[in-house]
Amino acid sequence: MNNQAPAPLLRAEGIKKVFFKEKEQIQVIRGVSFSIQPGEMVAITGASGAGKSTLLHILGTLEPPTAGKVFFGPEQQDLFKYSERALSVFRNRSLGFVFQFHYLLPEFTALENVMMPALIAGHARATAEAQARELLGFVGLSHRLSHRPSELSGGEQQRVAIARAVILRPKLLMADELTGNLDSTNRNNVMELLARLNQTTGVSILLVTHDLELAGKMHRVLSMKDGLIVSSTEGSAPAH
Repeated sequence: MNNQAPAPLLRAEGIKKVFFKEKEQIQVIRGVSFSIQPGEMVAITGASGAGKSTLLHILGTLEPPTAGKVFFGPEQQDLFKYSERALSVFRNRSLGFVFQFHYLLPEFTALENVMMPALIAGHARATAEAQARELLGFVGLSHRLSHRPSELSGGEQQRVAIARAVILRPKLLMADELTGNLDSTNRNNVMELLARLNQTTGVSILLVTHDLELAGKMHRVLSMKDGLIVSSTEGSAPAH
């Protein structure tokens, strides 16, 4: 009988990040180790300058660590042994990103913005469009398909960005302050949307936020201070 625990989806081991400003060495991440299980929702909180966004960028392979390793998937592949080209393919297939600023392409409609990652990945246009329409329906924007970003509210723009981030069915959705520019109504809409995505698709979620109420809706909350994780507490989300 095999009682071995399942492999984590993502595992960080001894992550450190040092920046150099002139001759000064600035330690932003001082040695972070933790893991995320498949289907788990995890929030990272902490004051500005604690290292949250830098850690997220490293875990998302957007920048390399100075030291330490990031492992991913059942085989626990060491991501920073990949070539830049292989990392780009990995990010496109396995990760979704949403940021505080939605980065929608202003000249394209909501539908076209959501389709874009699927088209870049080589999906047939008809397939990409069908997937985008379904996702925009899921996020409550079926009536806004032909609207450009400038014609959408901030909350609608962020929901389009979330739909775009998950069109390729990533295993992990990574978000950086995605409710930072939203009013309370749109913030609550986004919180509910993340929970529904997790429950219906099984996507794991890792988000960096100052929003303690949003963080508390996750399965687990990690608190960072001075480049270290200093505490881990359970959130209010039902066990996955």
